[in-house]
Amino acid sequence: MALRKIITLENEILRKVSKPVVNFDESLWNLLDDMKDTLLKSTGVGLAAPQVAVLKRIFVLNLNNMYIEAINPKITKVSGCQKGPEGCLSIPGRQHNVVRPNKVTVEFFDRYGNPMSITAVDFMARAICHETDHLDGVLYIDHIEKNK
Repeated sequence: MALRKIITLENEILRKVSKPVVNFDESLWNLLDDMKDTLLKSTGVGLAAPQVAVLKRIFVLNLNNMYIEAINPKITKVSGCQKGPEGCLSIPGRQHNVVRPNKVTVEFFDRYGNPMSITAVDFMARAICHETDHLDGVLYIDHIEKNK
């Protein structure tokens, strides 16, 4: 396991669409372990693969020491509305209020290729939306103008 460098706003990789994961193998597991270590070291809540310069549809979350590894996530249901502050490890030192759904259902695969589904509310729903956006080249700052 190793720490990965978190890229920042000026890196064009953050604006690219990530490709689906097709191989659930040791290479994927190593990436997930590295992302988890990097997230722990950064004291962030979530980290998407593009933030470590890997264009794969992967994110990891750490919510109160509960880890979620989501491969090929797809938000299938949204409801409600919440507005609150967001920041990003790739945009250090900034925070803005963003409108997000208050409840989301996300389907994804675990590191072994098993299908999973989570329905999340409040902060966890916000974090899932934020990280899923990264996989499509969307940053939270893109929502600021849209929400005004």
